[in-house]
Amino acid sequence: MLSSAPHSSGFIHKHGLSDRKLQSEAVRFSELSRVLQLLQDPLSSSLKERQIFILKKVVKRCQRGFLLRDLADIFKIVNLCAERVSDHPEYARILCDLLQICGLPFLKEKSSDEMNYAAVVTDCVSQMGFLMRIPVPEVRHQICSSVIAFYSRDKHKPSFDGVCPTRPEYRSLMVERSGLAETLVMSLALMEEQLPVKLRLLQTLQILSRTSEVNCNLMLRAQAAQKICFHMSEGDPSGQLLFRSSEILWNLLENGSREEVTTQLSNTDCIASLKDAFLHLLLNGFRHYDRQLRNDLLVLLSLIAENPGAPLIESGFVKNLTLFVTFPELKSHNPLVRNLKLSFNHEDFEMKKLLLNIIVVLSKDLAALQVFKEGRVMLALMLLIKPSSSAVRSGRRSWTSVQQEELQLQALSALSTLAPVMLDDYMTCQANTCLLLLLDWCLQDDSSGGRGHGFHGSGGRGGKKAQMRYCVRVLRSAVSVENEPLQQDLCDQGAIGQLLGVLRWFMGRPEDEDAVSLEIQVDCQFILSVLCEGDMHRKELFGSDGVEMLIHYLSLDAALVFSGLGHNKLLLSTVDCLWSCVVGCFVTEDSLVAAGGVDLLLQLLERSPRRMLTPLMAVLLELCENPQAVVQLLHWSGERDTTAPQLLLHIWRTDEEQMGVTRDPHGVITDVKRPIVSRHQDQSSSSSSSSSHDVSAAVRDVSGNLRANIYCIFCKLGFEGLSGLSSEDHVTLHIIHRYLDFKVAEVVQEISTELSDEGAAPVPSDEAALKSILQVGEATAESVRSLQQSILGRQQQEELQEEQRLYKEIRFTHKQREIAAEAWRSYVARTSNYSVLKAFRRLQEEQSTGEPDAPSDNETQEPPNTISDQ
Repeated sequence: MLSSAPHSSGFIHKHGLSDRKLQSEAVRFSELSRVLQLLQDPLSSSLKERQIFILKKVVKRCQRGFLLRDLADIFKIVNLCAERVSDHPEYARILCDLLQICGLPFLKEKSSDEMNYAAVVTDCVSQMGFLMRIPVPEVRHQICSSVIAFYSRDKHKPSFDGVCPTRPEYRSLMVERSGLAETLVMSLALMEEQLPVKLRLLQTLQILSRTSEVNCNLMLRAQAAQKICFHMSEGDPSGQLLFRSSEILWNLLENGSREEVTTQLSNTDCIASLKDAFLHLLLNGFRHYDRQLRNDLLVLLSLIAENPGAPLIESGFVKNLTLFVTFPELKSHNPLVRNLKLSFNHEDFEMKKLLLNIIVVLSKDLAALQVFKEGRVMLALMLLIKPSSSAVRSGRRSWTSVQQEELQLQALSALSTLAPVMLDDYMTCQANTCLLLLLDWCLQDDSSGGRGHGFHGSGGRGGKKAQMRYCVRVLRSAVSVENEPLQQDLCDQGAIGQLLGVLRWFMGRPEDEDAVSLEIQVDCQFILSVLCEGDMHRKELFGSDGVEMLIHYLSLDAALVFSGLGHNKLLLSTVDCLWSCVVGCFVTEDSLVAAGGVDLLLQLLERSPRRMLTPLMAVLLELCENPQAVVQLLHWSGERDTTAPQLLLHIWRTDEEQMGVTRDPHGVITDVKRPIVSRHQDQSSSSSSSSSHDVSAAVRDVSGNLRANIYCIFCKLGFEGLSGLSSEDHVTLHIIHRYLDFKVAEVVQEISTELSDEGAAPVPSDEAALKSILQVGEATAESVRSLQQSILGRQQQEELQEEQRLYKEIRFTHKQREIAAEAWRSYVARTSNYSVLKAFRRLQEEQSTGEPDAPSDNETQEPPNTISDQ
């Protein structure tokens, strides 16, 4: 490195330095060589005083920082001093002084020095970390201080002697490349008996991990999260150990791999350490800072709880957690909460919300649910969701109305997750009654509610819509389990009528419609669908009020489906509710048909996108069991006077076109052996032919498109006497008429193919039956194709006759125009030429008398007034 000294002379002269200054610099470089020689020469090993004197001189001469080109020699000196510290403590002071200078920015003489000496700087910074092996507290403390100073973003003013400090970005990059953060983490194990140094080291790691993703990943590679968490709850009167440890863990979560951090913390020792720290702060912390740190630890525990392998139950944390979740709603004689007092300030409020959140995270664990059951968590949630007016007790400190409302909403959100997995506790606490009472309270018009600003209160500001939203969501999650006692309990308490009341309440407020309102209505319809499905008595309870509600939603403007608010979901839920609550009950079906429900369904069928057609077609098919519905369907007229059969035939053709069924341009069957097989069906059968357990492609096709439903509807309408059908419609109708025959032949063909692929031969009687069915199917397809061709032939004849008639009318029109033109020319000639007029007069007289008379010269003839008079 010393050989590179001469190249700086040009730079120095460029900045106007004197020769004397240049000689001083040369002396510095020669001093480093002599110092290294003095320290390394075996003959001078006993000259300790001289070595220390020379080293002090080097320290004095380099007070402003080390040049980049001198770093290699400087750190050789540093390492030599480090080797002598154990035997000669005097070198420790010199080592600390040298390390203190390392905390200053390294100096560059040219702009290119940063790039040229990058490898040297990286190696030197890395060596600073390895010096933590020296068991001298002052040295370790100085290393941490130097790293903090070196990594800082403070800008230093450029020097006036031709050198300037390296950039802060460059220093940060060199620290990241050196792997210093990983080395410092591994040195934590050496600090067990040196608490002040350990705190300084944690502060260093805190700074290194604050903004650097690279440093965080290096620290995680050294198991930093686990090692720091092990000792974070150890005794420290200052409280810095816990604070700095938690800050480092937060930095690792934010800038590093969250999964890696939670994995490292998911062991018994780390969870026990976090639990002890949390309990200590909860029971003994009284400062604002202590409460904030307590909440931070609770967030860390919540993140660890997301890891299924975390031993939270084995550590006893979940059991302690249950006590805090139910406090102060439930009284307990447990020593942990007997003397616990909440200040009901913002930090305690945040802790309560975090506790509610962590039980939702833990609800995936069956063992945790058992602990919640023993701790009466469900009862505490029931007490929290009561309206705030009844929850606040006079004479006692409690949550404010805004806090109470936000906790109420979060408790409802937690209940929507816990209710399906804790049904026994849900029923024991009479949760259905509590929720229905809350729902009734939400419909009351008063000024309470809507004061909170939390996440769960979005969309309900100034009202009770947020409470209604989560209340209905809890009911939805509960009935989704399909527990018959729970559903019966809801029906016994009038839930069907109350939910219809909620829907009527929204129907009377169209101006308040937003995404939250639509979500509530969708959930109400879903609950009604689950309660009424398959139960005739409940369908009767749904009654005419429910039919009126469905008619209202079926009448929605089709343009709203694409508004983005959620009307598409509302329409789907309405159709589902119609299927579950009306179809199958004659009373409600008659009410629906009388109210024009069939017409509305056909209008939706005409205007809706393809994905909506399947549920609509299924509902129409079920309604066709009602004779009145069939009559309405036959008399329906849509846009451009479209009839229901025409609409169904159009949907059939569109479906076959999307499926890739082969037809000629006129819709005639082209393949009599496979008249209704689609291209997608061929691909599906070829891909699933290797598995004998898959459903047959021919059978799967029945539920994969609308053709089977359309065929069944036409079976109710009939295939004859349908008015308003074109030739194209009749061609399609003949295919639909024989759909079942074609499908039977298709299934038999698949059976024959599968037997052939598996090398199995049917017995002669079965083989004859298979061939007979295939022949009948092929003959049926041939017959249908002949009928289709005859229809097209008749259409061509009719079109030809119509064309001839049209041409005859055109010729007649042209002849009349020619006659009219000739009469006009004759009239013009008679009025303009007197001789022509006399001849015409004579001709008229001859025609009237039968004999030609010579006209006199005085005879005049008035011209006819019109062409028709002539």
